[in-house]
Amino acid sequence: MQFPDYPFAPQRFDVRPGITMSYLDEGPVSDDGRDAEVIVMLHGNPSWSFYWRHLVSGLSDKYRCIVPDHVGMGLSDRPDDAPSASPDVAHGSASVAGGRMPGATYDYTLQSRIDDVDALLRHLGIDGPVTLAVHDWGGMIGFGWALRDPARVKRLVITNTASFPLPSSKRFPKRLAMGRDSKLGGWLIRRFNLFARGAAWFGTERSLSKDVRAAYAGVYDGWDQAISTLRFMQDIPLDAGDRAMPLVQAAAAALPGYADRPAFIGWGLRDFVFDTHFLAGFRKALPRATLREFEDAGHYVLEDKHEVLVPAIRRFLDAHPL
Repeated sequence: MQFPDYPFAPQRFDVRPGITMSYLDEGPVSDDGRDAEVIVMLHGNPSWSFYWRHLVSGLSDKYRCIVPDHVGMGLSDRPDDAPSASPDVAHGSASVAGGRMPGATYDYTLQSRIDDVDALLRHLGIDGPVTLAVHDWGGMIGFGWALRDPARVKRLVITNTASFPLPSSKRFPKRLAMGRDSKLGGWLIRRFNLFARGAAWFGTERSLSKDVRAAYAGVYDGWDQAISTLRFMQDIPLDAGDRAMPLVQAAAAALPGYADRPAFIGWGLRDFVFDTHFLAGFRKALPRATLREFEDAGHYVLEDKHEVLVPAIRRFLDAHPL
């Protein structure tokens, strides 16, 4: 399958027994005898590494860009999630690119996502400083991973995301509650791929071409293919007893600790989920961050504003070398 403006050759590795992750590793491994600076780009739901394609193209001549497709997303495997699944156990079978894994099980939780990112970086031998670039649920995955060793995160690139619980002033959107809390809503999302299709149509202010919309949503067509788009929604923590809440609270407590590091925030103000309430949280925690906010951009801010944001992020990175 061909994807527009995505000229990359995804690589694959067994992130867990019987479960294969697709990822991009683009850019120089070394530059003048030194390791190239590493940018780890983490997508959310219901996108995949395709979201970052313009930034990868704009940075990979100098920076090493590591961009995973989370398990169940993009071109990675689609394991089932039997009730007995846990983040540490998977029962193997041969991997099929982007396919469902008969016999392999996976626990679709925030902790699993964090463990997967850590496994990928260890697989690639990346054990030094990194720049985190995050979007949507990728923010919680990235900042959750950073709890293990915050000193490794030397710069931040933040786009329409979160690293803290739902702000008290923000109502949980009904369109997310439909998938998170309703069995019928969850069935509709998996049966008709409603979430990915809806995001491809309404996640931007710019009208996306048919092939770009298809790239975002087509990888989730089919009951088995759409499993993770629903599981991500069902894992959103709202109450103290929700299993992801301790990690989210820990990441929130740690966020102000990054205020001494260079941070770039690019924000689409027309996002119905990650709106000004979430932006205010980052502005408070990271008061010295470089901020670019756009009245005419939505959730997929890098779709709406890649012509502006990619060179701006490049200038930011070049101005703050590690």
